[in-house]
Amino acid sequence: MITKKQCIFNWSGGKDSTLALHYALQNPEIEIKYLVTTLSEKYNRVSMHGVREELLIKQAESIGIPLIQIKLPDMPDMETYDRIMHQQLTSLKEKGITHAIFGDIFLADLRKYREDKLAELGLKAIFPLWDKNTTLLIDEFLKLHYKTIIVCAQQNLQHLCGKVITTELIKALSPTIDPCGENGEFHTFAFEGPIFKQKIDFQLGDLVFRTFNTPIKCADLDVENEAVSTEIGFWYSDLI
Repeated sequence: MITKKQCIFNWSGGKDSTLALHYALQNPEIEIKYLVTTLSEKYNRVSMHGVREELLIKQAESIGIPLIQIKLPDMPDMETYDRIMHQQLTSLKEKGITHAIFGDIFLADLRKYREDKLAELGLKAIFPLWDKNTTLLIDEFLKLHYKTIIVCAQQNLQHLCGKVITTELIKALSPTIDPCGENGEFHTFAFEGPIFKQKIDFQLGDLVFRTFNTPIKCADLDVENEAVSTEIGFWYSDLI
């Protein structure tokens, strides 16, 4: 009898999370006990992606795995972020969790950060998508009949916001843009496909531009450097 790894899945709601979860659910050595998502306490939206809490809950209900929401202050410094996450992970370890699963693909510094923080508590990380070709990953995602919409994009990529990802859209991207947006170029909301029992219905809302004015280094914001410019801007396509 296989002793399964007792896992949490760090769920962002986007395409990479979706494909990583797709893989993890097929692994007989893994048992996923909870989806874990960080949200802005101020806005009740998924960190960085900007997706409303209500839609996150609908995703989790459609997937059928219990959801744990971790509320963070708006733009937390790393000390605050690490303290909150340490408390939450300690609680999860007490419930029998041994591993945490992530959808990261090739950001080595981010992977090390996650592994080091988990190691402090004797937990281990799993990366189902690690080091895979991002062009092949997005192609597989679409061939599996998943659907996802771009909800957040860097300042110079406003035209991508609110668009459903298709093969044609990926082919039209500049060569400087990673096909999975792994460098933080864009973030998505997955709403249909094999892991979802029902399609997630939504309507497009307003397009909003937001700047981040506080130097941060936060794993949930896909930032690797010790500090970032005070003039980072992102476009958000609200989903209702």
